[in-house]
Amino acid sequence: MDYNNIIVKLENEIGFIVVNRPELRNALNSETLLEIEGALEQLRVNQEVRVVVFTGAGEKSFAAGADISQLNKRTMIEALQPNMTATYRKIEDYEKPTIAAINGFALGGGLELALACDIRIASFNAKVGLPEVGLGIIPGAGGTQRLTRIIGKGKAMDLILTGDIITAEEAERIGLISRAVPQEELIETAKAYARKIGSKGPLALRLAKAAVNRGADIEMETALYLEKLAQTILIGSEDKQEGTQAFLEKRTPQFQGK
Repeated sequence: MDYNNIIVKLENEIGFIVVNRPELRNALNSETLLEIEGALEQLRVNQEVRVVVFTGAGEKSFAAGADISQLNKRTMIEALQPNMTATYRKIEDYEKPTIAAINGFALGGGLELALACDIRIASFNAKVGLPEVGLGIIPGAGGTQRLTRIIGKGKAMDLILTGDIITAEEAERIGLISRAVPQEELIETAKAYARKIGSKGPLALRLAKAAVNRGADIEMETALYLEKLAQTILIGSEDKQEGTQAFLEKRTPQFQGK
């Protein structure tokens, strides 16, 4: 598949999806979202790819949010269409772990993209926020829901109602990101995370994601049952056999995702 607005790169077990509209601060229009979905499928079927890293071209923006030129023309009927929400749901439910490497601004829909990823790291020059109320709208691609689940209702309400844009250090302090690092170390840090995660059992990673994401939406008893079902599946897997045998033999396991 040819891409106009993103770059897809492979580096061993890591797949990169780079939003490539630096002249527009990597704003996310409809075409870009469709390309992201295409890239996700391309990387999904590639068995060598274990982890997907999202980032933005340049050093100023991860993704500055929705393309305002498109937003200004949206109708009420168009607002009901899934669009960005559907793309981000696919990222959240993606079978492979995802990492957002936030380089610069991640605002509105750009931050919502990062929130849909499993892990978020940022460079010290990053600025993140959901400023939509200043435009007379609200975060509409999962921001009100995912931010609340990640940092808690009180702080999420603060950021959403004020529209404040915060630093990477503050984002780390409140648990929005896992780690803030110098700009020049961002991608290498993301790679280190990806390699560490990618060395684990692919099936275990997939079911761990499902247990965490689905469990957060249901009551505890059902969530614990879901966790038990996931564990039961893994107990009978080839990866479990390989993992335990490798541990006993003091060697690195060779997981196959089976």
